[in-house]
Amino acid sequence: MAPLTKKFNILFNIVVVIIVAVTVIFFGRYLVHASNYEETNDAQVESYINPISARVSGYIKTINFEEHATVKQGDTLVIIDDREYVTKVMEAEAALEDVKARLTVLDAQINTTQTGTYVNKDMIAVAKAKFTEKQQDLKRYKNLLQEEAATLQEYEAIKAQYDVAENEYNAARNNLKTTGSKIEELDAGHALLKAELKQREAALQFAKINLGYTVITAPYSGMLGRKTIQEGQQVQAGQSLVPIINEGQKWVTANFKETQIENMRNGQEAEIKIDGFDDKVYHGTIEAIAGSTGSKFSLLPADNSTGNFVKITQRIPVKIKFKETDLSQVKAGMNVVVSVKDK
Repeated sequence: MAPLTKKFNILFNIVVVIIVAVTVIFFGRYLVHASNYEETNDAQVESYINPISARVSGYIKTINFEEHATVKQGDTLVIIDDREYVTKVMEAEAALEDVKARLTVLDAQINTTQTGTYVNKDMIAVAKAKFTEKQQDLKRYKNLLQEEAATLQEYEAIKAQYDVAENEYNAARNNLKTTGSKIEELDAGHALLKAELKQREAALQFAKINLGYTVITAPYSGMLGRKTIQEGQQVQAGQSLVPIINEGQKWVTANFKETQIENMRNGQEAEIKIDGFDDKVYHGTIEAIAGSTGSKFSLLPADNSTGNFVKITQRIPVKIKFKETDLSQVKAGMNVVVSVKDK
């Protein structure tokens, strides 16, 4: 029994020495790491997660995606029944054509009226020549009457012809003024129709835009979230249909204690260990250090002037950018441990 006990004691002592040695080695490594690195496990992977919303209301006609599917920018996700919006486009097109037709008719009226002014000017010239002739005849017969070389009857006949020529001359001039006023009126109506034309063109463009909104596409490449809609369901403008995660932009937000960031600067190297992946280390660099503690960004920040004060170590958000380009396995929201070299 004695030899067996002695062997067991020796073996036990060797195991204890090995365990102590390993413990000392790991503890020493921890002390070296702790003295050179600032570390926190209050960190998560972040990414842009945006809702894809309907721009117009209507019934869902087709759904072209599955839950948590990977999509590319421009892929068609949802099609809304567009019959109502096609009708509105046709209605806007008809209204635009109506204004164009009225504008064409009005242009023809303006051209005709402007041509009429040339006729009026010719009539004025003829009437003026006739009036001048009768004016001279009247003056001559007035002198003849005074010299008793013409009768009163002849003078009165010439006077009547003079009055007629004068009235015709005045009428011709008034017709020209009336035609000018008519052209001004038509020009004013033309300006109104031009304004209405722009309005109808804008209405048609708006109707086409709304028609385009019936086809909902992915705004960028990424991964979709939960599917909560069904074909035939009515949706309203602004209603969220499915969230999309931007797979092209991922980073880590690490909340370091205020006592840890003294020597941190933008561009410093960082090691990132994700809880979900054993023995896999990602690398990154500090991209930004927040200008305030996280509590100051909260909806109701703490007010220490109330009299009840308990000092709590604050945390500063630090944004860390991945150096790796293939982050398909890294998911937004995963917990990570971040280590930043202190010196």
